Amino acid sequence: MGPIALVLDHTTATALHDPKDPYNEAVAAFYVQASGGLGTLYAPVLSLTAGDTARPGLLAYINGLRFIEIEPFDTAAALSATELLHAGRPWAVVHAIHAARPSADFPAGRYLLTLEPELYDGTGVQAVHPDR
Repeated sequence: MGPIALVLDHTTATALHDPKDPYNEAVAAFYVQASGGLGTLYAPVLSLTAGDTARPGLLAYINGLRFIEIEPFDTAAALSATELLHAGRPWAVVHAIHAARPSADFPAGRYLLTLEPELYDGTGVQAVHPDR
């Protein structure tokens, strides 16, 4: 089994940003593994923007972390987001869903690390809680 690819959503990015968050250590453990080459963490920029509205400074903080790759909000992501928004999904999750779905680079998709897996029910992504 090769290195794991994980997408952080707004909830896990916020937990990583806040040392007092009860899930900070669980999410930070994934960051430590990524720093050791055991995986790659991806953070969709729109998810970080959503998180930053509740926790100012989140986007700049995550952007400054060496072992997290920021996923750009490109045209493909915008088309996917539009579809998901029309289907009633909250804007905070649409880019994370797009990033976790199968793609040319990730034919099997990527795992989505979230504190609220129920937000992703019925989307076809593999949403996992960092503590489970």
